[in-house]
Amino acid sequence: IEDDTAANNSNSSEVEKPPAEDKATKAESQTDPSPESSSEYETIPDELPVDTSWDAEYEPSFTSSNNSGEEYSDFSEYTSSGNDTLQDHLLEQVLLNPLSETDRYCAVTLIEAIDENGFLTLSKESLLQQVQAEYPDFDEDDFHCVINHLQHLDPVGAVSSGPAEAMSVQLQQLDKNTPFLDIALTLLNDHLEFLSNRDYARIKRTMKINDDVLHNALKLIQTLNPRPGSVIQSSKTEYIVPDVYVKKHKDHWTVSLNGESAPKLTVNDYYANLIKSNKGKETSNFLKGHMQEAKWFIKSLQSRNETLLKVATSIVEKQQDFMNHGEVKMKPLILKEIADELGFHESTISRVTNKKYMHTPRGVFEFKYFFSSHVSTNSGEACSATAIRAMIKKLIEEEPPNKPLSDNKIANILSEQGIKVARRTVAKYRESINIPPSNERKQI
Repeated sequence: IEDDTAANNSNSSEVEKPPAEDKATKAESQTDPSPESSSEYETIPDELPVDTSWDAEYEPSFTSSNNSGEEYSDFSEYTSSGNDTLQDHLLEQVLLNPLSETDRYCAVTLIEAIDENGFLTLSKESLLQQVQAEYPDFDEDDFHCVINHLQHLDPVGAVSSGPAEAMSVQLQQLDKNTPFLDIALTLLNDHLEFLSNRDYARIKRTMKINDDVLHNALKLIQTLNPRPGSVIQSSKTEYIVPDVYVKKHKDHWTVSLNGESAPKLTVNDYYANLIKSNKGKETSNFLKGHMQEAKWFIKSLQSRNETLLKVATSIVEKQQDFMNHGEVKMKPLILKEIADELGFHESTISRVTNKKYMHTPRGVFEFKYFFSSHVSTNSGEACSATAIRAMIKKLIEEEPPNKPLSDNKIANILSEQGIKVARRTVAKYRESINIPPSNERKQI
């Protein structure tokens, strides 16, 4: 191998053309430098002396210490590397504001105690005690001043005890002449329990307001962000690359593999030819062994892609009604049906469908999305759980806002359509698609 490689290198070096000389370099080589200029460059030292050092003129912008003399923070410690968390985002703003040493220490303590939504994970009393352990003269008024300062940074309302306080801070940022501002503040500060239960009758009776005033105050509250920290995303966006594409061609659904997710592999001709040209037995056996492994690997990938295509095609054939009409026409399907049809073991189908995605005209779906349990109907047929969830979602979307459908009422409607489903099942399916109960969906 070494002899052949050396021969190849010598052949390539023979045909390799020398690099063309740069015109400027050639002109310089033709012009001899004068003795004066040559000696001038030779006398320049490698390191020039300077009057002062960098550190003497420029000191770090923020180095503070606690009572024991230990430094507790530094500007470089909190500077972001590009993927900001909510804490990083707030700390950068704090470090750019002219705060005292004690206020800055309190601000850092508070910021380190918030969750991803911007809410304090500890009580304000315990956080104040933590600060006073380092600075005993730090009183409650100073503590609340620091909290107020942090709550008005970006995002507004962070470093709050909960959604009500966060939204109250956001309301206070608005112009004082904003219509229904006082009503909205009173709702958040004094009647949050009635508001969360949507007990509008009691709110109107207690505050002595009519439907129109309450409606406009609620519209103003709905413009606020109850979780201000959620606007700062620290995680990177992950993109899904589909494994197969599903398209409709002349009333027939076709399935094809995504070439980018399943590239074609071949053996490099150069390494394949080394086996033929090499005469050493030990080296030849070594190369042949790796060649067999490469061929086995390529064959395994081809077999995997063929199985993937077969499974995807079988799923599409069984779920053509979904492809044509949507979720309400999804048929119940289990892994065993596909396994029996294709002659594979059920565990093989499970592995093939795990984290594999299908691109359809209705969106990108994981293979396992098409497998669901079933519910009996009056006609003796089965209806998939996915179809029932879609029906429940459609019924709720069409319900009157001031009189939402209860789970029992939805169960009765489905029963009239021939689908036997209990109230508990309706509640389970409703919760699985993140739809609140009827008392929380009620609107004016």
